[in-house]
Amino acid sequence: MNNIKTNILILGSGPAGCTAAIYAARADLKPILVHGNQPGGQLTITTDVENYPGFSSPIQGPWLMEQMIEQAKEVGCKVYNEHIIDIDLTKRPFKFVSSSNSVFLANSVIVSTGASAKWLGLESEKKYTGFGVSACATCDAFFFKNKIVAVIGGGNTAVEEALFLTKFATKVILIHRRNSLRAEKVLQKRLFENKKVEILWDNTVTEILGTNNPKKVNSLKLKNMKNNSLKKIEVDGIFVAIGHKPNTNLFLNKLELDNEGYIKTKDQIFTNIPGVFAAGDVHDKTYRQAVTAAGFGCMAALEAEKFLTLVEN
Repeated sequence: MNNIKTNILILGSGPAGCTAAIYAARADLKPILVHGNQPGGQLTITTDVENYPGFSSPIQGPWLMEQMIEQAKEVGCKVYNEHIIDIDLTKRPFKFVSSSNSVFLANSVIVSTGASAKWLGLESEKKYTGFGVSACATCDAFFFKNKIVAVIGGGNTAVEEALFLTKFATKVILIHRRNSLRAEKVLQKRLFENKKVEILWDNTVTEILGTNNPKKVNSLKLKNMKNNSLKKIEVDGIFVAIGHKPNTNLFLNKLELDNEGYIKTKDQIFTNIPGVFAAGDVHDKTYRQAVTAAGFGCMAALEAEKFLTLVEN
C-alpha cells in the first residue's frame, strides 16, 4: 500500500478542481489533484463554450479542460489518474484510499467532484443505453447523422443538446413535461428559430422502444401530462438532458449533505469539517456554470492556504 502525503488534496478535475490546483500550486503548497471518474468534468462532454471569459470565439469544452489541467501541472500540481473509494475525515491528516490501494494523506482537502447526468429511470432506458439512448450529444451525435432524434428536458442542457444535434440530425424533437422552457432566453430564441426543431410540450416519456437484432432504438411512447393521452413517435435516438445530481456518494455520513445530496456549506465553501472545503457543482445548485465553479475553486484554495497557516502556527 503506497502512502502519498500532501498539504492539499483536490478531488475532481473540472474547472473548480483545476483552478484550486493552480492557486494552491502557485502558493507553493504542492497540491495533489485526483481525477476521479470523469477527468475534466462535465465540460469534456460539451462542445462550443461561448460564455467562458477570455475567448472571443467559441471554444471546445474538452480543449479548455486540457488547458486547465496542463496549467495546473505546469505550476507544480501533481495529478493522479485515480478513483477514491474510501475516506476518513475524522482526524487529520485526512485519509483517502483509491481503487488501486494508494493511500493519500492530506492536511486539507478541496472537494470538487462535480455532478453527473440524471436519467429517466426507465428499464427500457437501461436496455438501450449505448444503443440509441445517450446523455451526451457531443459524444454520440455523429452516429445520428441524417436521422431523427429526441431530446428530453427543458433547461439549458436540453436546449444546448438539441441545437448541437441539429448539425447532424434531419430533425430534433424536444420533449418537455411542461409548457415552457427553463433555459436562458438567448438559447430559447435560437431553438425556436431553428427549422429542424419540433417541440412537444406537456409530454413525458413512458417507454423507449426498439429492436433486439440489431439492438437499436426506433420509437418512444409518450404520455400527455394534461389529458393522459398516449402516443408513439418514431425516432432513431434519444438524448436525456433532465439535469444533474451531485457526485457525493463518497461523502454520505462523512460530510453534511442537503436533501438533494449537495454538500452543505457556510460562506460558500466551508463544510462542517475544518480543513475540508467544497467547490463547484458539488455544492452549487444555483449557478452551475464553469466560471462560477472556477471562482469557487479559487476561493477554496485561498481559504485552504489560510487554514494550513493557522494550524501550523
